[in-house]
Amino acid sequence: MAIEKLKKIWLDGQLVEWDEARIHVLSHTLHYGLGAFEGIRAYRRADGRTAVFRLREHVQRLFDTCKLIAMQPEFTKDQVCEASCELLRANGLTEGYLRPLVFVGDGTMGIYAPDNRIRTAVISWKWGAYLGTTALEKGVRTKISAWVRHHPSIALAKGKIMGQYTNSVLAKREAKIAGYDEAILLDLNGHVCEGSGENLFIIKDGKLITPPLSSSILAGITRETVLQLAREEGIPVAEQLITRDQLYLADEAFFTGTAVEVTPIREVDDRTLGEGKPGPITTRLQERYFDVVKGSDESHPEWLTLV
Repeated sequence: MAIEKLKKIWLDGQLVEWDEARIHVLSHTLHYGLGAFEGIRAYRRADGRTAVFRLREHVQRLFDTCKLIAMQPEFTKDQVCEASCELLRANGLTEGYLRPLVFVGDGTMGIYAPDNRIRTAVISWKWGAYLGTTALEKGVRTKISAWVRHHPSIALAKGKIMGQYTNSVLAKREAKIAGYDEAILLDLNGHVCEGSGENLFIIKDGKLITPPLSSSILAGITRETVLQLAREEGIPVAEQLITRDQLYLADEAFFTGTAVEVTPIREVDDRTLGEGKPGPITTRLQERYFDVVKGSDESHPEWLTLV
């Protein structure tokens, strides 16, 4: 999806013109991939107000990622939160996507560059349904990738680390070239982990199941949100390992994530799940999720930061 040019980008504490938000080609992160990022959505709610969904949790995870890779941002969590809201106002967005970045600037080259400046940016843009409106309504076709998720001894799965997403890019490309909408990655032991940029849930015999946080998955904020909403809806939930054949035999399945929101999966490796359309539990959770983030459901005001 092409990004529409807006007015401002927040860079190192200042709002700068969109085309003036430049970095040097010798920026260390550009060469070596060490950096942290987040994806956050702001929604226009039913009452006309704009609210950022779970802003503080996302910014906390940004800083957690920085801790994992031993980077110290120049700015505080409060400053990044305020920058996010300030940027939405400056760009006149009542709805939009926010992308905070913490990265290593230019200076020294080579793997070890401890004295390079740690820079921070926040970008916003308009972004609709990540896999398309049809995907939200009808579900997506998926393929289990030949690429596997990083082993915990190789990478830090709980961090949104820039360089680690090469793995996801390869899986996504493979799936798209083969004619599918999205990839599903297994771990080295053959257990289902997640999509190229999404957490994954299945439903079997009325129970909602998702891989545990001890798996090689991101600790998704939307994942945690859906688990909470499912419990409130009286749906039994379990965090447990999922095998490929359990996925094939699922009654329903769906992806979650800030970008993908709650997107049904209708097919895996040319095998139809359930009736080949969003099932009743998926639909129920999708409706509840959208009512919380942009509807009239006020049951979780702690998740909303008004702009």
